[in-house]
Amino acid sequence: MLTQKLRYREGDAHLTGSLTRDDASSAPKPGVLIIHGGAGLDAHAEKQARRLADAGYVTFACDMYGDGVTGNRERVLAQINAFRTDRGRLAARATAGLDVLRAQPQIDGRIAAVGYCFGGLVALELARAGVELVGSISVHGTLTTTQPVQAGAIKTPILVCQGALDPHCTLKDVAVFADEMKACGVDWEMVIYGNAMHGFTHEDARGQMPGVLYEPDADIRSLSAIRAFLNRTLERRV
Repeated sequence: MLTQKLRYREGDAHLTGSLTRDDASSAPKPGVLIIHGGAGLDAHAEKQARRLADAGYVTFACDMYGDGVTGNRERVLAQINAFRTDRGRLAARATAGLDVLRAQPQIDGRIAAVGYCFGGLVALELARAGVELVGSISVHGTLTTTQPVQAGAIKTPILVCQGALDPHCTLKDVAVFADEMKACGVDWEMVIYGNAMHGFTHEDARGQMPGVLYEPDADIRSLSAIRAFLNRTLERRV
């Protein structure tokens, strides 16, 4: 696998993402945008990018924050709060990452988005903003929104992988999300892992934070669910 850092911009924000691909193959492949969690573009996001690159995709782990934000808790929280209340601003930042991925010569034109924690919220808000992808996937992400959408707004199939024991996104939130998706008439599915808390794909989450815990079985099963979902939705766009 070849991983390279790519600098790009969105408005006044200077961003740096990681492109990962199989350097031994020149055949065009689908692309997957990886959207990091609240901590910023870190080892977890880059690991997920490598996992999906190993599965045959060209991946781009985008940067939602820009220079000088990751590692600064006050700036991170301010950025997340600003994004939560402005879907247009959030979608523009994520779309800048999609544009970088689309511009790669190895891409066959088919692109999906996979987000973790905060990134799961981003993937869902991209779908709510009407961005057309082969799929938008949220893994232990925030399902609720400050700007619910109506029928016809979402044009992208959706997969949600969620922990039943997640205190940051409760089963009540799951029910609200399900009602929103039903009202939209969208192609969506959800997998709930019974013994999983928040952040179940984070290997470094070992109970240091309340409600956040790595769950290896849910981690492996969610990766399998993502791959199966992408296989299904990509077949429609051959």
